[in-house]
Amino acid sequence: MMNKTLMNTDIQKNKFIEKLFDGAEFEWKSLGEVVSTVTAPVKLKRNAYCTTGKIPIIDQGIEFIAGYTDEKLASIESNEYVIFGDHSEHIKYIDFAFIQGADGLKILKPSVDNAKYIYYAFVNFYKKEHNYKRHWSSAKETQIPIPCPENPEKSLKIQQEIVRILDTFTELTAELTAELTAELTARKKQYTYYRDQLLSFKDNEVEWKSLGEIGELVRGNGLPKSDFTESGVPAIHYGQIYTFYGTYTKNTISFVSNETAKKLKKVDTGDVVITNTSENLEDVCKAVVYLGKEEAVTGGHATIFKPFKYIMGKYFTYFTQTYDFASQKRKYAKGTKVIDVSATDMKKIKIPIPCPENPEKSLKIQREIVSILDKFDTLTNSISEGLPKEIELRKKQYEYYRDMLLTFPKE
Repeated sequence: MMNKTLMNTDIQKNKFIEKLFDGAEFEWKSLGEVVSTVTAPVKLKRNAYCTTGKIPIIDQGIEFIAGYTDEKLASIESNEYVIFGDHSEHIKYIDFAFIQGADGLKILKPSVDNAKYIYYAFVNFYKKEHNYKRHWSSAKETQIPIPCPENPEKSLKIQQEIVRILDTFTELTAELTAELTAELTARKKQYTYYRDQLLSFKDNEVEWKSLGEIGELVRGNGLPKSDFTESGVPAIHYGQIYTFYGTYTKNTISFVSNETAKKLKKVDTGDVVITNTSENLEDVCKAVVYLGKEEAVTGGHATIFKPFKYIMGKYFTYFTQTYDFASQKRKYAKGTKVIDVSATDMKKIKIPIPCPENPEKSLKIQREIVSILDKFDTLTNSISEGLPKEIELRKKQYEYYRDMLLTFPKE
């Protein structure tokens, strides 16, 4: 059934392409053949950027417009351009007057063909073929398809139709992504609210115990990234805790050899690995519960929390995400450029333990809280489930149709 569906999709695609192009031939040309570079009369320095002004500033950054200026400077005249930065992966289409705000910016003006068609084709093929090598010397060699029927007007007409379709998809994708992103933001706020509510207790409901009272803390050592291997003993690097892992993980993305593992601190199932160091207060003391079956290891700038029997590692990890925990770690954080909370100070942070006089009941309450928060966590944070996956699928759908419209056989 799947193969038949794909085959039918390909047949529909081919019929659509045939009708759109009406027998027109396509020639693959290098970008350097179809554009000329424009030299900016002025390059504005970063300290001259303003948040408001009459003339927009374009540079290599992710922002479409980097800033504004009111200075009476010579600008690039209003026209259609493709903007490419030698040190940036952000390719832009511009159709208004602007001032250049960075060195290394290439301003490309199509000599004959539709500027936006060149933009779409350049983005599509440069990303696939060159993986953003980021230099004009390689970018200008990018091969892009140009329709070349005998009638130049027909060539432009085909380009305009492709642009119209891709503009429509771009707009729809942007609208859907904005809606889904807004929904995801709302879900995260809702999750944060319920998480803090579930982990907020009245004084008579819990006993606040220091981390040192409810578990053992073991400071890690070693483990530079150069120790990583393709396979071997699972390893959790402190930097991955705030860049890759969520609340918990069963698998690690890194491994070390058996020899290296012997020198490192061991992480057992149910243990929590906590970062001691970060460049900001938010990421310091971020934690991940290891739920893998195989013993793992960790290294420096991380502390392993080995919980005693009456506290769940995952319950503690969820608490590290609350406002109460953030308030406490702020008291012990030291440093300016690099923030550090030592294992000794971590021991002083207090955790609410429900029904401490009855360990079985305490664990039952913790499990119920964790069960609810796991569901929220999946909905809001998992890339394989929920809204983040939907956003990713929308982007892939757009890229599929862009490929479909701009892919032609090469002789």
